[in-house]
Amino acid sequence: MSDHKPLILVDGSSFLFRAFHALPPLTGPEGFPTGAIHGVINMLQKLRREEAPAQMAVVFDAPGPTFRDDIYPEYKAHRPPLPDDLRVQIAPLHELVEALGYPLLCVPGVEADDVLGTLMRAAHETGIPVLLATADKDFAQLVTPGVRLMNTMTNTTLDAAAVEAKYGVTVAQFIDYLALVGDTVDNVPGVPGCGPKTAAKWLNQWGSLDALMAHADEVKGKVGESLRASLAFLPVARDLVTIRTDCALDIGEGDLNLRAPDADRVRALAERYGLNTLRRQFSEATKEMADDPEAGARSPSAEPGQASLDLPEADTAYETILTRDAWDIWREKLSAAPLVAFDTETDSLDLFRARIVGVSFAVARGGAAYLPLAHDYPGVPEQLDRERVLAELKPWLEDARRPKILQNAKFDSHVLANHGITLRGVAFDTMLESYVLDSTASRHDMDSLAAKYLSRTTITFEEVAGKGAKALTFDQIHLEQAAPYAAEDADVTFQLHQTLWPRLEQGGRLKTVYEEIELPLIPVLCAMERVGVLVDRQQLAEQGAVIGARIEAIEQEAIQVAGRPFNLGSTKQLKELLFDELQLPVVKKTPKGEPSTDEETLSELADRHPLPALILDYRGLTKLKSTYIDRLPEEIHPDTGRVHSAFHQAVTATGRLSSSNPNLQNIPIRSEEGRRIRLAFVAAPGKTLIAADYSQIELRIMAHLSGDERLVAAFARGEDIHRATAAEVFGLEESAVSDNQRRAAKAINFGLIYGMSAFGLAKQLDVGRAEAQDYIDRYFARYPGVADYMERMRQLARRQGYVETLFGRRLYLPEIHSRNGQRRQYAERTAINAPMQGTAADIIKRAMIRLHALLVETDKAALILQVHDELVFEVPTDAVDSVREIIRQEMSQAADLHVPLEVGIGIGHSWAEAH
Repeated sequence: MSDHKPLILVDGSSFLFRAFHALPPLTGPEGFPTGAIHGVINMLQKLRREEAPAQMAVVFDAPGPTFRDDIYPEYKAHRPPLPDDLRVQIAPLHELVEALGYPLLCVPGVEADDVLGTLMRAAHETGIPVLLATADKDFAQLVTPGVRLMNTMTNTTLDAAAVEAKYGVTVAQFIDYLALVGDTVDNVPGVPGCGPKTAAKWLNQWGSLDALMAHADEVKGKVGESLRASLAFLPVARDLVTIRTDCALDIGEGDLNLRAPDADRVRALAERYGLNTLRRQFSEATKEMADDPEAGARSPSAEPGQASLDLPEADTAYETILTRDAWDIWREKLSAAPLVAFDTETDSLDLFRARIVGVSFAVARGGAAYLPLAHDYPGVPEQLDRERVLAELKPWLEDARRPKILQNAKFDSHVLANHGITLRGVAFDTMLESYVLDSTASRHDMDSLAAKYLSRTTITFEEVAGKGAKALTFDQIHLEQAAPYAAEDADVTFQLHQTLWPRLEQGGRLKTVYEEIELPLIPVLCAMERVGVLVDRQQLAEQGAVIGARIEAIEQEAIQVAGRPFNLGSTKQLKELLFDELQLPVVKKTPKGEPSTDEETLSELADRHPLPALILDYRGLTKLKSTYIDRLPEEIHPDTGRVHSAFHQAVTATGRLSSSNPNLQNIPIRSEEGRRIRLAFVAAPGKTLIAADYSQIELRIMAHLSGDERLVAAFARGEDIHRATAAEVFGLEESAVSDNQRRAAKAINFGLIYGMSAFGLAKQLDVGRAEAQDYIDRYFARYPGVADYMERMRQLARRQGYVETLFGRRLYLPEIHSRNGQRRQYAERTAINAPMQGTAADIIKRAMIRLHALLVETDKAALILQVHDELVFEVPTDAVDSVREIIRQEMSQAADLHVPLEVGIGIGHSWAEAH
């Protein structure tokens, strides 16, 4: 069989589902989902490239019943319908598979498994080796010499020994094994209570299902009873899980031969669905063949007259720089190149402790190199001296006139700063290019972007370093693995920029958002993270003692109220107590059908019994203590004595920053205990904190965007907007507005921004739904411009598929035409809210950039925190007055609105005092 090229059989249905669930929710033009298409095509191309088959078949399930439905009408009856995002990709995928020259099979009345089994047996009997690509464990029953079973998602193969090691049974016993354990996906009942271990134990003891059934009376216990109750169905189950290898298939000689791709058709499909690498390959391949008819024949992976299908990783030759001569040549390349992609490899992800292990460069597509500097393992080749190389690189890295491309430039800026280098000249950051282009279409890490925009599966860090406790640091990874990984990072970054930048240039004002907001924010955030904020350990310890005592008191009170001891942190015990013993009503259930004990449920039950309120207090305090009081001291960096939260640009859909390690955006401030945490964030000796925040910025943006005359006038007069709204809604003079009426108006003002319904408002105000609807109707009657704005945004989103901020940032809304009512309504609410949230995010980012230039770069102050609409500065105490006015002026002028931007400023030794 070794004389033959293998027949590759692809379980297309398995590929389809694995790709759909494994990849991020990728989309092409106009928001069409493409994740499954990307994944399946990538895996097919990889198989074709690596195995070089002459024959291949990609098999999908055809719609409609099969013989198994006749045997057992309940077969697959519980399967949910395909998700819409997956269903719509099937026809385009089939079309593309055929256009690429792959034989595609969908046989009516025959499941894909049986088509594959029949093809496999026929090939095996004629001496042709078979590679069956699938993630379906059922195919283990067909494993035999000459047949390889490969899971392309995990790069693992299965032979007879592996089947026995994994499942504890032989290949000959595998069908019986499947019959016993059943298949919940296909709704094939097994023996209740019989899991994989029990099935393997039985088959090892009796040898086969038939023998087991003959000795069923000897099986003890409840599972024995289940076995005996299942005896009548087990033969049916065995029939259902047996893959047929003798189906009548209308397949002639040569039908499985790989064909040359239809380049025009592939290019058109790639253009339609945003498969950029495929489009580019076939554009380049077609041009090459037009210029040189023999080009296709010379390609090692192409058939005569066929364009090469190699993906980028197959036709790149990355260089590893180990000598001075090689490095001198690359230094000349860096000097001559108009644009260079640059990346660092480090021994840690700690922003302050990470040291460079090596650096990589790309000066053209496929033209990349890795320069190792600090790999350390037995037998490592001699490397160039790190300090000398970095000294030679420093002028280039610090030259703002030498444009560079990076992926997540902020991280590399920190790493270089650890070596005394200030990174300048970051012209492009592919993470931010992707984020500005479409914040929700994909994750913005390099691997996800390569899959989406280049149709390329990159080498992952786990593949070279391992994972978990045994994972290697990069300096321990052998150059044979490290160099291709690192050079690919630079190469892919270069290619991503080539793909993303033209789209940004054609995306309305997106290029301006990138160039004037996101890119200049990188050094601002980097400086803010490096400064960090001083935390008072003693203050936290004192708060921890107080909260700990309060938690203990609540525990004792709850036990007294319950009438018996129980674990307040145990959901199971709480359910038993609330619903079984105390007989409180089940307000709502979890997805598994259990009574819920979430915050909303407990809040509703608090009126009926004192215990739910105590549980809410207990949960709030224990979370506060574990998340902040106990955790913050652990986050204090030993080298600086400060907490250095990381601030992320490419996370939220609307453009707002997020933070982590620790997450300072979520410090609770509604409770007194939550607010007290800010007392621990303090100024250094001789310094004072200034906290400046925008007042009601989203309402002011609403006034600007809607142009509502009454709303604009109220802000222009400096009125209390909630009191003014209450006066309008209730038809009163402002002086006559009660506190409750102002509270209702505040709920309306903010609730409408977030698309709150009458039901939600009624719940918040504790009034009837009709009364809440009356409030909303009065609001829109008095502020008709707001109602017009909301409807305008809904219509705009439906028409163009996205909405924009005041500065041109876009948020795409692929669900705006969803058949699912809830999804569609959520998209409509987002269409109203996103321009306000996004504009607020843009405004504070613009303010940060202006203030960084005026205060931070001139050493007048340090920006140490950004939380929601607030900025916190650490300022020399003797400069507080002058700096305060600069902050007020620059923040208030960060946008030109129809209404004034009001900035509240506080001063104090701690964040709590200043806020």
